[in-house]
Amino acid sequence: MAFFTHQIRRGFSSSIIKNGVIKNVTIIGGGQMGAGIAQVAASTGHTVTLVDTSEDILKKSRKGIEGSLKRVVKKKFADKPEAGEEFIQNVLQNVSISTDAGASVQAADLLLEAIVENLKVKQDLFGHLDELAPANTIFASNTSSLPITDIAGSTSRLDRFGGLHFFNPVPMMKLVEVVGTSTTSQETFDSLLNFSKALGKTPVSCKDTPGFIVNRLLVPYMMEALRLHERGHGSKEDIDIAMKLGAGYPMGPFELCDYVGLDTVKFIIDGWSAKDPHNPLFASSELLNKRRVLQVQVMCRG
Repeated sequence: MAFFTHQIRRGFSSSIIKNGVIKNVTIIGGGQMGAGIAQVAASTGHTVTLVDTSEDILKKSRKGIEGSLKRVVKKKFADKPEAGEEFIQNVLQNVSISTDAGASVQAADLLLEAIVENLKVKQDLFGHLDELAPANTIFASNTSSLPITDIAGSTSRLDRFGGLHFFNPVPMMKLVEVVGTSTTSQETFDSLLNFSKALGKTPVSCKDTPGFIVNRLLVPYMMEALRLHERGHGSKEDIDIAMKLGAGYPMGPFELCDYVGLDTVKFIIDGWSAKDPHNPLFASSELLNKRRVLQVQVMCRG
């Protein structure tokens, strides 16, 4: 991968984690999630290095962070524009960008991955950086559906590996799912919990089970709505209206499915079904499969 342009001998960083406090953060992936996490971390006084494969991607990431900060400032510093501008500059000074992941992890207390939701790609990334990062650096994945245990298995730091699942848009959403595996040390887990709190987020403790808490409840809910419609027990419109007005949900399950993305929902449920094929909650949906095929065909024609 283009992230890795230097081979650096593994050792201890100059920033040893004191009392488990995370101050220096390296984030791999400059997309919407990675940039959002970088913004929040930098806004709370953390030193952040945002890493991706090209300068162009990183320039867009930085521009996106700056635009997001300006929206924050309009509300937070409505009567103090100078203070707002100073806030933006202070936050941006806390963010550096790099295409060299190996060099970027040398001073990291935490290495957080927010790249494509593909197990092998994540394993390759962490496996490589495990050889380069200081022994004390904590590794974490922002995956929403893949087993943390399977990702961590590519490294030799099973006790210093966990999950930090943020929600989109990161600056707005207060929740972080902190995921521990059977080999995550208590010290590591506590550090991840405390880091989440330092970001101003509300962490919840999760076991390394499919979907953790939120998606484990949310994805089967969407799938059952699809199956309910397939059985002829309700129109898509009526099901959405029923859940919004009857349960107080801001979106119905079909609206939510479109918002999340049909490909994402299908990817998650197919992965869970492969792991546990006899679980009825993980059963597929013909409607989802057909709509996904139609979506791809439309995209190809376009």
